[in-house]
Amino acid sequence: MVNAPAAIHRPHDLLWPVAASALIFSEPPPSWATPAWLAAAPVVVRRATLADAVQVPVGLRGITRSERCAARLAAGHVVRVLTPEQIAHSAAVSVRVRKSPLACLQALARLGPKLDALPLAWGVTGGVGFFLASGCDVLRPGSDLDLILRVPLAPDADALRAVAQLLHDLDARVDVQVETPFGAFALNEWTRTGGAVLLKTNRGPVLTDNAWARPDPAFFSAACCPMPA
Repeated sequence: MVNAPAAIHRPHDLLWPVAASALIFSEPPPSWATPAWLAAAPVVVRRATLADAVQVPVGLRGITRSERCAARLAAGHVVRVLTPEQIAHSAAVSVRVRKSPLACLQALARLGPKLDALPLAWGVTGGVGFFLASGCDVLRPGSDLDLILRVPLAPDADALRAVAQLLHDLDARVDVQVETPFGAFALNEWTRTGGAVLLKTNRGPVLTDNAWARPDPAFFSAACCPMPA
């Protein structure tokens, strides 16, 4: 068992609970979230405000896109953790990625070596990350490829534009989220606007022209709900 505080887990990390009973639901879980499924499938860390340091906000996913559910997980009841970066590293040598007919995995095979050559840490999330980590068959011919870039400091604009350029002429849709110390924003939005983005934070979304500056609490709407990872 990994006896670690919730604060060490970041949005998009995949966690395997010690048992389905370690998950805490605010209402009865959906019928697809069976003990058998939860024994095989990891949960994903959500972007949400922590009520305390011992519970991790997580999301459950099933086979279909509509099968999603929020929960919390006691931090000391985690037996395995995979980060998006670790999933990307394993994908580089995965026969399943290189030989797959799925456009999202073909895109990953093409992008991986090019992203490795750039001075940015990156990882695989979403359905592709879930599939590669668990083997659960959640991908479809039209599935997207979801990636993150870790950019802790205000970036060289050319580095982000280089990533955006790599996304051209791919058969799959690729969604890249840029992670800063204060949240995440969509790369394609940053490229389109030249700076102003909707930053997803633990407290909710905020429109900013500097995603590397701590958001002013006054910018958050009282009615705004926490954004998922």
